[in-house]
Amino acid sequence: MKKRQVGVRRSDRETSKGTTTTTSCTVRSVRYGECQKNHAANIGGFAVDGCREFMASGEEGTTSALRCAACGCHRNFHRREVDYEVVCECSSPSSNGNK
Repeated sequence: MKKRQVGVRRSDRETSKGTTTTTSCTVRSVRYGECQKNHAANIGGFAVDGCREFMASGEEGTTSALRCAACGCHRNFHRREVDYEVVCECSSPSSNGNK
């Protein structure tokens, strides 16, 4: 399951001529990998079920979307992989009235 979110990040930098506002657009891609749930924790051991990737049981926005169709575990038990990609970065001088 792969989700994409676009975020806009703004930061102000002081330069010798005034303040410059830098805006960068990043694309965040979230994927849930193998299941990390320890099924033998209650007996003091360690055993995982071998589920390799999270697959939602239902449609996005429902409670069943947080359950894995393969192993039945909650999505939080699966390893989260986040990829960030900077799509654009641009700078512009701020209009604070100084010339």
